[in-house]
Amino acid sequence: MTTQDKEHFRDSIGTINEEGKRNVIFPKKPKGKFTNYRTYVSWLLLAILFVSPFIKVNGNQFLLFNILERKFNIFGQPFWPQDFHLLVLSMLVGIVFIILFTVIFGRIFCGWMCPQTIFMEMVFRKVEYWIEGDRPKQIRLNKQAWNAEKIRKKGLKWLIFFFISFIIANVFLAYIIGSDVLLKYITEGPMNHVSTLIKLLVFTLVFFFVFAWFREQVCIIVCPYGRLQGVLLDRKSIVVAYDHKRGEAEKGRKKFRKNEDRAALGYGDCIDCNQCVVVCPTGIDIRNGTQLECVNCTACIDACDEVMVKTGYDPGLIRYASEDNIEKGEKFKFNARIKAYTAVLTILVAVLVTLLFLRTDIEATILRLPGQMFTTKGEVVSNVYTFKLINKTVKDLDNVEIKLISHAGTVKMLGGDSQVPKGGLTEGTLFIEIDKKDLKSSKEKLKIGIYENGKLVETTTTNFPGPVKIN
Repeated sequence: MTTQDKEHFRDSIGTINEEGKRNVIFPKKPKGKFTNYRTYVSWLLLAILFVSPFIKVNGNQFLLFNILERKFNIFGQPFWPQDFHLLVLSMLVGIVFIILFTVIFGRIFCGWMCPQTIFMEMVFRKVEYWIEGDRPKQIRLNKQAWNAEKIRKKGLKWLIFFFISFIIANVFLAYIIGSDVLLKYITEGPMNHVSTLIKLLVFTLVFFFVFAWFREQVCIIVCPYGRLQGVLLDRKSIVVAYDHKRGEAEKGRKKFRKNEDRAALGYGDCIDCNQCVVVCPTGIDIRNGTQLECVNCTACIDACDEVMVKTGYDPGLIRYASEDNIEKGEKFKFNARIKAYTAVLTILVAVLVTLLFLRTDIEATILRLPGQMFTTKGEVVSNVYTFKLINKTVKDLDNVEIKLISHAGTVKMLGGDSQVPKGGLTEGTLFIEIDKKDLKSSKEKLKIGIYENGKLVETTTTNFPGPVKIN
């Protein structure tokens, strides 16, 4: 068999048949050690996802991504548009971390932490198993005519799917507009907020479409992460892999026969039971090698280990391993690429942590009032400014004063000292007056300090125009 013949499986994907139509996947219900571990991890991540919008830290939502109002809360700490560089840097750290993680551990993120996989396999698929049964019953139900049984089971499944999708849409909405606003909309009644209700139903239908019909196609067609594997993975990356040397031996696979000496006959440990294929949620044969459709969900590992134990062979025919580990028996080592990614990640994390520590409690902007010229009163030059103070902390800032640092002079805030509420914004007008003798040019650069209860909490700069100085 030529190399081209061996690689023919890469010419199409498991979810498309030879006629180019959708090949619906009915995976067998997985069970085993890794499935149990993934279930525990999924419960934890689902709990975090559903609880986080409703947790408050010093009155702030634990996680908030209010794009409309440009307000973000990360672990209870408010971030404003002025902190956008921190958000971008955090995303870069996340991307580099995922790249590094993929280089070392392959697509493990997809199988263990991706929301699509967790919702599909640990929520919607479990409802499907409960209502329609395991793989054989689902296939039989799908082929039979639309009788009372099929209508009842499909209708109940879709109704529950829609209800779960509606809950998920509400939780995601809580991340965007805030849990307090969401609860307010619910108590006031949906008819009082029809536009929000329509958007909520649109998102519900999107989630319903994805998990009721589109399913694994999201991972195969929509998500670009699988295609990045060709760039990120190498022979040393640890992935869910089939040990072809052990499974194929010299003469390949062979059905199991009791008391047969397979090693003497030249056959491998793979008994060609096909359980690793029927249990795969994306419909691939892991024995063909690493494929973009594989999400590293470990279902094939559990299925194969169960068969190996029953037939008296050692488990691990399918396992977490690298190509070099299977081919040469080499253990994992840090290569130059991993070291480079690690160095970049370390630098980015260090910069992010430094910027977070240097992040001030208050953001100040002082600008001259547009269209206004300076005025003079005797030897004093005066300019009018607008100021904007943003409180980034979780406590109210009282007795906030604005004072000159670089020059002698006075700052007069209209209305007196300001109070800036936690996570809030205060705007106002102020006058800066400086004696002519203290001005060295017609356009001075001033350094201004923001004080809270006499303590300097932030500095900013602005320009101060004045009369042309004649020597």
